[in-house]
Amino acid sequence: MPQIAQLSQTYASQVFWILLIFGFVFFVIGRGMVPKVLATVEIRDRQITNDLAAAESARKAADAEEEAWKSHHNQQRAEAQALIAKAKADAAKKTEGRLAEAGARVDVRIAQADDRIAAARDGALGEIETVASEAAGDIVARVAGVTVSPDAARAAVKEALHV
Repeated sequence: MPQIAQLSQTYASQVFWILLIFGFVFFVIGRGMVPKVLATVEIRDRQITNDLAAAESARKAADAEEEAWKSHHNQQRAEAQALIAKAKADAAKKTEGRLAEAGARVDVRIAQADDRIAAARDGALGEIETVASEAAGDIVARVAGVTVSPDAARAAVKEALHV
């Protein structure tokens, strides 16, 4: 077989070229490019780690700032609620005073109105008695033909009204 016989002649040259190509690839890529790529990956990993640490630190600082703001906000809210409660209490106290004054004025006016009503009622009763006594005198004069004195007519009307 002639192919096998040629193998020994071509085998040495193929091994040489394979070793030369793999050697070239090993030194160019393995020794030249791979360390640079690995260094770049390591730098990138270090940068990511540093960025994550900075982000965590910033998040903790933001959380602390938010807690401080919330506590300050709650304190201000409590102070505002206290001021509102105090203002409401003061307003209620002033309103109570005003209502008491207004109530006293109304009571005085009611008492005065009651006095005026009583005086008007007494005056009206006096007028009614006078009119009734005159009418009674006229009725007695027309019906019975007897003249009654105004004092007697007034006494009779008073007795009839107060019964």
